[in-house]
Amino acid sequence: MANLKEVRHRITSVKSTQQITKAMKMVSVAKLRKAQNAIVQMRPYAQTLGGIIANLSANTEGELGAEYTTEREVKNVLIVPVTSDRGLCGAFNANVVKATITLIQEKYATQAQAGKITILPIGNRGRDTLTRRGFNVNPDYAGTFQNLSFAKVKNAAEFIIDSYKNGEFDRVEVIYNEFKNAATQILKTEQYLPIVKSKINVDKVNSQNTDYLFEPSKEQIINELIPKNLKLQLYRAVLDSNASEHGARMTAMDKATENAEQLAKELTLVYNRSRQAAITTEILEIVAGAEALKA
Repeated sequence: MANLKEVRHRITSVKSTQQITKAMKMVSVAKLRKAQNAIVQMRPYAQTLGGIIANLSANTEGELGAEYTTEREVKNVLIVPVTSDRGLCGAFNANVVKATITLIQEKYATQAQAGKITILPIGNRGRDTLTRRGFNVNPDYAGTFQNLSFAKVKNAAEFIIDSYKNGEFDRVEVIYNEFKNAATQILKTEQYLPIVKSKINVDKVNSQNTDYLFEPSKEQIINELIPKNLKLQLYRAVLDSNASEHGARMTAMDKATENAEQLAKELTLVYNRSRQAAITTEILEIVAGAEALKA
């Protein structure tokens, strides 16, 4: 039979943990609202800018913006996994790390054997885990989530774009969680550079046969819009991950709170049974003593 004092301590510990997980859930709910509003408000702007670039590309001749769209032999690869700075959010971070390792092993095994894979994590969890796994990690932008802003993400995007244009990397992949709702996050792996041309959008625009007047020149417009769009797309991925993190943590803490409540009930039942058994044993001892005195 379990020791009553030990069971009482376990019940107290479980209830204290339940209070912590419940508080963390409420904090995540509050943060989720703000993060969700940010990504919902930003998505239409990102989609509109992407549509403008598709329209311009479809109605111009030649290879404008070719430095961002031309495929070249893949020798050096940069992978950008977007994780959080903290844990206690279920499999949120583990899924991104797993997807990063799987991408390297299945798609870039040759480059990995040659030591041509560089990882630029956004989020301290990804940095710490992948560094322990022995990968070549650039930690310069891991702290982007601290006081998250477009300016901080812009710095990371500019580094990526400049490195790609200078030939340091031939392909850039971004891995992140797309926010669907509080309970659902979709793990995404997207080619960031070179830009994959959207044939569907281009065909749709070409079918309209619309003439455009460009001011300033179409070359200048496209060459300025493409870097802006790349920065915005990375910011969108980070905002998606930020909202997904709070949704995952809210769900994990809600489940932890429910499990703590169930465990507390089970321990209380064990405690009551142990107490009743102890009382019964004492009564039997008293009765036995009384019978011995009568004899």
